[in-house]
Amino acid sequence: MKTEMHLVLNCGSSSIKFALFEGGDGPLPREPEWGGKVEGITGAKPRLTSAAAGQPAVAEDVALRAEAPYHDALAIIEARVLAQLAGRPLSAVAHRVVHGGAKYSAPVRVDAHVLADLKGYIPLAPLHQPFALEAIEVLLQTRPGLPQVACFDTAFHHTLAEVEQMLPLPYAAWERGLRRYGFHGLSYEYLGIALADRHGEAARGRTLVAHLGSGASLCGMQGLQSVATTMGFSALDGLMMGTRCGALDPGAVLYLMEIEKLSLQQVGHLLYHESGLLGLSGISADPRELLPLEADTPRVQAALALYVRRIVREIGALVAVLGGLDLLVFSAGIGEHNPEIRARVCAGLGYLGLALDPPANASHAPLISTPESRVRVAVEPTNEEWIAARHAQALLARG
Repeated sequence: MKTEMHLVLNCGSSSIKFALFEGGDGPLPREPEWGGKVEGITGAKPRLTSAAAGQPAVAEDVALRAEAPYHDALAIIEARVLAQLAGRPLSAVAHRVVHGGAKYSAPVRVDAHVLADLKGYIPLAPLHQPFALEAIEVLLQTRPGLPQVACFDTAFHHTLAEVEQMLPLPYAAWERGLRRYGFHGLSYEYLGIALADRHGEAARGRTLVAHLGSGASLCGMQGLQSVATTMGFSALDGLMMGTRCGALDPGAVLYLMEIEKLSLQQVGHLLYHESGLLGLSGISADPRELLPLEADTPRVQAALALYVRRIVREIGALVAVLGGLDLLVFSAGIGEHNPEIRARVCAGLGYLGLALDPPANASHAPLISTPESRVRVAVEPTNEEWIAARHAQALLARG
């Protein structure tokens, strides 16, 4: 039986996740043979965490040069990957690339021409796009014969109707490519598979997935395809997030620039890095850290209230587009692991006939609604790395 080793890299502005999958002629295992992440790449104490399948994670501090921390982190990952391979050849590297624009609606093998195209989308996803492309560029230089596959977060949303893609700007903007793309597509693609496995036909109706992490969005699905989503032209749109503002009156941006005299760069930094839960609370972007402080800290209370309100509001909008709701799914870091946030969101959706089962919710059960609930409510872990590895395997098989 043919064996192929696929490495997946998921690069962010301060962390790199990695996973090594063993593939071949049969189905790709959903769990990697080995994987982990380097966190705090731009901070004072970068840390590497890794684990083999079924084994406890091992964490260690790593040394990164201040002038080239990202390059050093990639070099450390490469060395650990080679050690894990133990002489087995690496078949391909699959990258999560946030933005593929209107041109790339499916995974693609990356060469210098594709890389140049993808650099043009950096302004639309500045927190993620440049770092994924840096990893691709390094490997193109050091391992030019190694197949690299870009898997796009925007691709899943190419099923959106034109009315969902258009922005209410002059039509010439549409012709230039200004449109709503949608993001978190690798996560939603995986959930479309996992939900069908777990819930059968119930998942093929009016399904709404809440991908709630440091970045957050919702996706309304019918027939397990995207029909509406909250992120649009950029990853700033839609829900309030950890440090990002979400949907915002553009007049507020004009005011910041015209009246308060913030530069374009200052406004960009504010919207991406200083807003959301962190900006309102003044303490943290993580609900786990904010919830214990809520009772005694009015700003924290306000931040969490708005965070939940925006989720409930956007769910209501997507339910209207879907024409009702059969299945609500929570996923990603906050969605999978924070029962209090799930409970507050569901409390705001009682008008839909949604009833939560508190013990099931507290234990992160796959199904957290009561038998009487008119809407099934589920918790489903996402697996973006497996989707990327699967795409790499499929491209290799096609030659």
